[in-house]
Amino acid sequence: MSRVGQVPVTVPDGVNVELAGKVLKAKGKKGELSLTFVDEVTPSIDGDQIWVKPVDDSLKARKLWGTYQRLTGNIVHGVSEGFTKELAITGVGYRAQVQGKTLVLQLGYSHDVRFPIPEGIEIKCETQTDIAISGADKRLVGAVAAEIRSFRPPEPYKGKGIRYKDEQILRKEGKKK
Repeated sequence: MSRVGQVPVTVPDGVNVELAGKVLKAKGKKGELSLTFVDEVTPSIDGDQIWVKPVDDSLKARKLWGTYQRLTGNIVHGVSEGFTKELAITGVGYRAQVQGKTLVLQLGYSHDVRFPIPEGIEIKCETQTDIAISGADKRLVGAVAAEIRSFRPPEPYKGKGIRYKDEQILRKEGKKK
């Protein structure tokens, strides 16, 4: 039995939620998102709470119950407050800057890496070595952060590269004479 699915999603003030069949639409100050539910779970709105219930007691329905409860919570949280991922760049000469709708990264390659910023995502570079990625869709924010990190993942010997702010890099010892 899902313990996650038993907890309802509370809708904060300033967020409008509509349920049309199997499609849940949420609109807030950060944007508008929608979620289409599968046939194994049914959503319902009761006042300022959204409940997700399984249709039957099958294994697939119980698996998807907690998943869709969390996806619903992510949508409501995204349109009200949004999500943020922070990246840190480590390395001599490595830097980032935003030019219009493009993130320009200098990562030690012979050329600059140009990353077009997707719709619905906001990227800020407070310093040349810090990147803050924010948006309403949690999946999209995480995917953009992972793609930027993949341009130069941190290496274990000197720690150079792009890493998440809270990521710990396991350092290795170099060659001995």
